[in-house]
Amino acid sequence: MNVLQSTTIQFPRIFNPTITQFNHHNTFPGVLNSINLRSTRSSSCKYLVKVDEGRRPISTDFLTHIKELEDDDEEELHDDDMADIDWDKVEAEFSPKGRSKREEEDMSYERDPEFAEILGASLDDPAKAKDKIAERLKRKKDKILQRKTGSATPMSVTFNKFEFSNSYIWIEFYHAPLDKDIKMICDTIRSWHIVGRLGGCNSMNMQLSQSTTDKRPSYDDIQGANVEPSTFYNIGDLEIQDNLARIWVDIGTSEPLLLDILINAMTQISSDHVGIKQMVFGGSEFENWRPNLTSEDEGYCLHKI
Repeated sequence: MNVLQSTTIQFPRIFNPTITQFNHHNTFPGVLNSINLRSTRSSSCKYLVKVDEGRRPISTDFLTHIKELEDDDEEELHDDDMADIDWDKVEAEFSPKGRSKREEEDMSYERDPEFAEILGASLDDPAKAKDKIAERLKRKKDKILQRKTGSATPMSVTFNKFEFSNSYIWIEFYHAPLDKDIKMICDTIRSWHIVGRLGGCNSMNMQLSQSTTDKRPSYDDIQGANVEPSTFYNIGDLEIQDNLARIWVDIGTSEPLLLDILINAMTQISSDHVGIKQMVFGGSEFENWRPNLTSEDEGYCLHKI
């Protein structure tokens, strides 16, 4: 003879959760027991479960029993909320099938049915899935593989009486840059200025780049904190006239590493995005630049950095 403890069953919200406990005293294995559940109706409804030895009651189909008991109940419904329940929606919400369906819908590939179909076919027919992937790449290669729109000719870099504290940097494009190209260049220069202003381009503290690669890297924080700081004092806005651009800088300290970083970034932009013919550091004048041209109608524009 087994004595089972008080057990709580979690039911859907249509029942009062405070009245779902029942006790089993001297219950024999395999005996069907009746549980009285108090719902929002005036009468209680009965639910049959099978109790096995040493195990909690398990129902194989809770909603089916509820529906059958509702059909057999001779009393009329007095609660509009119970009468208006959509049992299909309840089953979809609480049944294992409904939960698994929701989990599948949460998968990332739900936004790409074609990719989901490829994944499904990869198990049954790998060759077919491979052909579908090749077809997909061929059809969407323009979105997946971005073609270079820059210049294959390397960007020329020259210096013309450049002063770190007060100089212009000139950029000559092969053609007038598009809006998206100007935005990329502005973002690049803005990031360059922020990193420099925070002291991130200090050639006096390059412990990792100057260390050997045959051993585990290490960093001396005391040495890093005591090096002479570098900064980037000020920068102007990017001015553009047709295919020419210039920007004024006041780097302050003589830090060649700052210039290397900017040149590397602009070289990549010239190769991949918009062709840059040359980049000149220093000089107050440049050929074809008209100092008095300040009207947008005539081809001048100013972009905040």
